[in-house]
Amino acid sequence: MVTDSNVKNLVKILIGAAWIDGQIQPEERQYLREIAQAKGLSTDPEIKPWLYELVPVQTKECYAWVKEYLGDRPSLEDCENLIEAISGLIYSDGDVAIEEARLLNKLQELAQEDATQPVYNSLLKQIQTLYRRWVEVQN
Repeated sequence: MVTDSNVKNLVKILIGAAWIDGQIQPEERQYLREIAQAKGLSTDPEIKPWLYELVPVQTKECYAWVKEYLGDRPSLEDCENLIEAISGLIYSDGDVAIEEARLLNKLQELAQEDATQPVYNSLLKQIQTLYRRWVEVQN
């Protein structure tokens, strides 16, 4: 279960997600700094070196933070909330790198593992409906 005490871990995960493709894009940098400021963590001694790109975050660190944040048996809601938070960062620069897509995919797999079949089917139908609408708008 994700609690308020995990806010710092969430910011760490977002920073890690920005680094996952090897570099932080200007839009991601701005997004991260706004989030850190809003959460009161922009001057936190643990967060600051990563936030201001003094120390890069390795991919395995990011995945370790995700595991720590979600715990051993994450709920569907926790996974969806994390996917939403990371998606906001990833889409901030208008480009989704392969590594970023892998991270989102991994989180979606975790969400599916916990989902009961009726909830999963409902969520899948909602995604399919959104996709169909998007395709229709594109045509």
